[in-house]
Amino acid sequence: MSRSQGKVVSRARRKKIVAQAKGYRGRSKNNFRIAKQSVEKGLQYAYRDRRVRKRNFRSLWIQRINAGARLHGLTYSQFMNGLTKAGIELDRKVLSDIAIREPESFKSLVEQAQAALAKTA
Repeated sequence: MSRSQGKVVSRARRKKIVAQAKGYRGRSKNNFRIAKQSVEKGLQYAYRDRRVRKRNFRSLWIQRINAGARLHGLTYSQFMNGLTKAGIELDRKVLSDIAIREPESFKSLVEQAQAALAKTA
């Protein structure tokens, strides 16, 4: 009796990999062996860069907050320390958005931070 070679399942698995490689250049898009390597590497990059994106955005928010705080005579670290002492718990994403879209509100936050710093000093 001859051995069954699972043609349907194997073909489906290969088609899935080649479909994921759609848009790749050269043999990476249609040669299974090369497409498999390219797709696996792409998935590794995607996994890594989902975390890197979070780092990049946090860095951007900090730069925006720092720029807004320096307009009013504080550094980023002084501003964040003042907010903590004032009991204001806003995350960096929201602070960044306020610094860009509502400069008057951000100015009041800076003033509250300065008052809290002056009180403890």
